[in-house]
This record gives sequence, structure tokens and C-alpha cells, in this order.
Amino acid sequence: MTTTAAPSTGLGRFAWLSIAAAVATITLKTAAWYVTGSVGLLSDALESGVNLVAAIFTLLMLSVAARPPDEEHPHGHGKAEYFACGAEGLLVLLAAAGIAWAAVGRLRSPQPIADAPLGVAISTLASGVNFAVARVLLRAGRRYHSIALEADAHHLMTDVWTSVGVLVGIVAVALTGWARLDPIIALAVAVQIVWTGVKLIRRSAMGLLDTALPAVEQEAVRTVLQRHAGPEVQFHALRTRQAGARRFVSVHVLVPGNWTVRRGHALLEQLEAEVRAVIPHATVLTHLEALEDPASFEDQALDRGSHEEQP
Repeated sequence: MTTTAAPSTGLGRFAWLSIAAAVATITLKTAAWYVTGSVGLLSDALESGVNLVAAIFTLLMLSVAARPPDEEHPHGHGKAEYFACGAEGLLVLLAAAGIAWAAVGRLRSPQPIADAPLGVAISTLASGVNFAVARVLLRAGRRYHSIALEADAHHLMTDVWTSVGVLVGIVAVALTGWARLDPIIALAVAVQIVWTGVKLIRRSAMGLLDTALPAVEQEAVRTVLQRHAGPEVQFHALRTRQAGARRFVSVHVLVPGNWTVRRGHALLEQLEAEVRAVIPHATVLTHLEALEDPASFEDQALDRGSHEEQP
């Protein structure tokens, strides 16, 4: 079995960047709301507050995920990233509820928007900050296979599109004079970010349930195995799962029973090295079996005794 270093090590700097962006956008959007009185901008500022809480929690979970394996967690702490993703989803849903509550109140008592140009300018600047940071986090998340950073990036991009919708509403109110457009846009924003929250929670749940690797990565593993397959070498019981950035691959390798231990071990070492080359941060577990032994083909179930009759 082979492993690599904890993939979450050093990713905290990206979480700190997200925290700084959240503080900056909260300040800017709150100023824009204060200037205009727009409930849409208020909803935008509230979601930036959620971004700050989410970024702090992401930093904490990345710190946990970076911890090395120990006696109680021999497979590492990588699944901590899924808690960050799920927490972001829940916070997004709470923000949507807050936005909807404020919008309904403003629908009942519409108010005009003051100083729209200045409010739009301030909010646009905040959106630019979020967009730039989201792109950095998304690239880092994909490069380091960090679901926590990817979730934070998607959350910030949701904030960007939320801001775009709010700004459209403000401009529409300024042009038409219909004050109810502002809370209507805010309600539409709330519906949109509910969908984002649900997707984040679902992704977190799937990771905690030991979902298999993506189809592309599974095919890469099979390609490696096929290069070695032949009359003397066969494979079965291939299983994969992921825990944050960490990937786990296990497979049974069947070879002739008269092979020496040295020869069989050399093949396993080569297979494991090739799998690690195509699957980053992979922990590879291989199990050697005799090709001629019928028992080798009965040992493919997840629970080894599951094929036997239970009392």
C-alpha cells in the first residue's frame, strides 16, 4: 500500500484570501445599502456575511484535513472538507431565508431607491472583488483537488450573480420608478441561491457516503490495469472512493501460483506507481491472489463472507 502527503497542507492561505474578500465586500455592500436603502443590496450584504462565516469554517476544516494520519484516523482527515462544503450549503439556505423575509416586507411597504448611481458603483466594485477571488479559489480547488475550496469558489460566484441581479433591479427601478421591482428581484435571487445551497449539501453528502471516483478517473485506473493484463495477469474487485482530495483505490491482482513472492511484489509495486501517476493523492491497496485457485474468484464481494449462507 502506498500513500502521498496530506493534500490540504498549505491551502489555508486561500481560505484567508476568501476571508479578506468577504470582509471587503461586506463593507462595500453595506455602504451601498446605506446609501440607497435598496432591499436588494441589503440581501446582497447579508449573503456576503454568510460568505465570511463560510470562509472561516473552510479555514478550520482545511486545517483539520491537513492533519497527518494517526491511530484513531489511519486514513487521514480528508473528509473534514465535506463538512465545510455542507456547512456552506446550509449557510446559503439561511441567507436565502433572510433575503426572502426582507423582500416580502419590502413588497408590502415599497420604498424608493435613493442615489442609485453611487450604490451601483460601490456594489459593482464589491462584485469585482468576489469574481477575482472566486477564480483564484476555483483554480486552486481544481489543482489541489480540494472540495472545500471549490465550494467556497462556487459560493462566491453565486454572490457575483446575485449582485448582478440586484444591480439590474436597482437600474430597473431607477428607470421605471416601480419600487416593487427591487424586492421582486431579491426574491428571485433567494430562489437561485437556494438551488446552489442544495447542490452544495448534496455534494457534501455524497462525499461522506464514500462515492466512487469520477468516471474519468476510474477509466484511467482501468487503462493502467489493462496494460498489464494477459494470460498470466488478471484483475478483479476494483473499488475506488474519495475523501476530500485523497483518493483510495483497491484491486485484486491474480497471477500464477508458481510466481515467486519477489516477482509478484515487483508487479504490485509497478501497478501502484502507475496508478499514483494518473490519480493524484492516491492511496493504492493491491491484493495478490493465485490465478489457479477457485477461492480467488469467490473473494470479490465487499464483505468477504457475504457469499456464504447466513444463519
